[in-house]
Amino acid sequence: MNTQYHFKSIPKSRIATFDIVALGILKHHISALIEFDVTESRKKLKELRRNGTNISFNAWLVKVIAAVLQQHPEAAAYLYNKKKLILFNNINISFLVEKNVNGTLVPIPIVLEKANSKSAIELSKEIEESKNLQLSANDIVLNKKTTLPERIYYYLPGFIRRTVWKVMLNNPKFVYKKMGNASITSIGMIGKINGWFIHKSVHPISFGIGSIIKKPVVVENDIRIKEILNMTILVDHDVIDGAPMVRLLNDLTKYIEAGDYIEIT
Repeated sequence: MNTQYHFKSIPKSRIATFDIVALGILKHHISALIEFDVTESRKKLKELRRNGTNISFNAWLVKVIAAVLQQHPEAAAYLYNKKKLILFNNINISFLVEKNVNGTLVPIPIVLEKANSKSAIELSKEIEESKNLQLSANDIVLNKKTTLPERIYYYLPGFIRRTVWKVMLNNPKFVYKKMGNASITSIGMIGKINGWFIHKSVHPISFGIGSIIKKPVVVENDIRIKEILNMTILVDHDVIDGAPMVRLLNDLTKYIEAGDYIEIT
């Protein structure tokens, strides 16, 4: 018996991740590495907790992002054909939740439908409830019933699986229904990493939430210690140009740093 190494099975749900990364590389995404001062927003969230209302930081970020995308819907649009974009009236966000699959922690997406019309409290409850959802080894999305063709997908050769993805991505209405028009992953919240991670996505816009690090910041010629959130934003240049993207980022910065959309009760 060889004791120099051993094998470990890959969860089936990871196969979809392989394919998304492969196709995400082909997207014309622009990467923006942003720092947000979240000192004020975290102060407001802590005040809420002291008053008995618990809103997770991630759920609040989902709310802010959904609100900003509602104001800038072209950023969450899909390319319908060479001459048209398709813009949806609501923001459905794919949010990654870590689940235990056969003893291995695996990120599984949940689609937060109409996130723009929900409060931060409602989104916080929905995300928390998703952590307790029963998960089978065949599930791709937490709150979406897995169909027979989707179960067969795992057993197909790689080139056929990626062809299936390409066909799906050419049908924006279907993709919106199954996986939304924006995605958020918060892997950086697991530990304190002073930097950014460049993720991959097939969505028109996606957000990689990094760590919150205390850093010295110049405020009115004084140096103060602030809580800084690192975030990576991928924007599809096929659906939005530079100037609209900057306006979106300006609004996102304003809302995040002011702690908007936090309900104080």
